[in-house]
Amino acid sequence: MTDRFEKGMQTRRAVLGDAHVDRAEAAKTPFDAPFQEMITEGAWGTLWADETISHRDRSLLTLALLAACGNFDEIPMHIRATARTGATRDEIMQAFLHVAVYAGVPKANHAIKLAKTTFDEMDEGA
Repeated sequence: MTDRFEKGMQTRRAVLGDAHVDRAEAAKTPFDAPFQEMITEGAWGTLWADETISHRDRSLLTLALLAACGNFDEIPMHIRATARTGATRDEIMQAFLHVAVYAGVPKANHAIKLAKTTFDEMDEGA
């Protein structure tokens, strides 16, 4: 494994939590292993590992970009990560309000719906 992969795994675990990463690793197959390596090195070992901006700020940027681009499947995972990144619910709402103005109300509305459901699950300990 490369140093960037190792750094990526550390960062990925810090942001997403051990349980999430352990589940993802257990589900990895030879088919998707190259993809998992690429995102671990690129997204987590390079982008998220860079200290220019905080994990909190990256978390808010990521949520806004996911919503703006309509990549809704990733939103619950990144909402759960805010428990570790420090982004508050009020800050997350502000990010989604930006999405509403600059990328469209339907996208923001759906992201808010997903966030509400995920926050409810988090509050229930699920």
